[in-house]
Amino acid sequence: MAEQVRPRQETMSSAERLGAVMMGQRPDRIPILPFAGGFCAKVIGIPIARIYDDPEKSFWAQIWTQELIGYDGGPMFGYASFGAWEFGGEIKMPSSEWEQAPIITKHPARTPEEVDALEIPDVETAGFYPMALEFARIQQQFGMPIQVMPIGGFTPAGNIAGLDKMCRWMVKQPEVAHKLLRKTVVFAKKVVDYYLDTFSPYPMSVMSGEASAANQIISPRQFEEFAFPYIKEMHEYYLEHGLMSIFAHICGEQNLNLPHWRKLPWGPAPILSFGHEVDLTKAMEVFPDAVVAGNVEPRVIQEGTWQEVYELAKTCIQKAKQHPRGYMLMAGCDVPPQAPVFNIYALKKAVMDFGFYD
Repeated sequence: MAEQVRPRQETMSSAERLGAVMMGQRPDRIPILPFAGGFCAKVIGIPIARIYDDPEKSFWAQIWTQELIGYDGGPMFGYASFGAWEFGGEIKMPSSEWEQAPIITKHPARTPEEVDALEIPDVETAGFYPMALEFARIQQQFGMPIQVMPIGGFTPAGNIAGLDKMCRWMVKQPEVAHKLLRKTVVFAKKVVDYYLDTFSPYPMSVMSGEASAANQIISPRQFEEFAFPYIKEMHEYYLEHGLMSIFAHICGEQNLNLPHWRKLPWGPAPILSFGHEVDLTKAMEVFPDAVVAGNVEPRVIQEGTWQEVYELAKTCIQKAKQHPRGYMLMAGCDVPPQAPVFNIYALKKAVMDFGFYD
């Protein structure tokens, strides 16, 4: 059973709570960000694919799930296999109950010659972007900040070539890897320019991060050479063009990469979320000036009992609640679609029991 504690009354709306944290102020309680896509589809009874191929249904599935459970974060639109479709490859939308996001079925550049031949896509027609732009217009319609998700860096390059091929090139043909990485950054800047031309001066935030650059896949030395320079270039571009709010998901086992992440330009109000592999105490130590978010293990959210989820969330809260720059409770990565709804409520319950500021 959950601990019996005195019920507390919320005094802020979700928007006010998130705004307070972004401004470096204390909210009434810790905000809860869901990081949930396919899970929302399962909750309202639509195919998971609709989260990724139908912007309007995706938006409302996330809104209604937020209303049901009572967490704070608003709708997001994106997935980890960005890049392949946009540069001319193919993807498959999730169709089985255990598929939670689009899957790459054809990588567009598996040889050095194909990398040479890659053309920089047109943002208006490239893969996922027509739907992402439609989603942005819905966010704008309802007064929510627009989420910009540029494709640039190691993870998109791995999606374009295939991660196995990218890793071989890093060792045997590094010039090919760098050429591909450069093309992803050129396109990412085009995406930023397009959003700014289309939506400015409307408020926007940038989604950053590197799933494939985790230390389960590449070494810190490889991160320094093949990931860090391109992330740095993109962050500088965001900030130079007035996109001052950066949300970065530092996915997976990245403990040995943290010194490099720390050296990046972040702007005044970054939010950094971490997988369960990075202890929150370590994250706060390395990033004293960033809002830290995380990091209940998704496997436990799907397979564990609600009591186990509650205890993990309680531990996260106790570690990070007093972080001077602010803390948000999240899953360590995307919430699995088959997670029991009550396990997500357990995150809210833990915050209601232990997450208020006196």
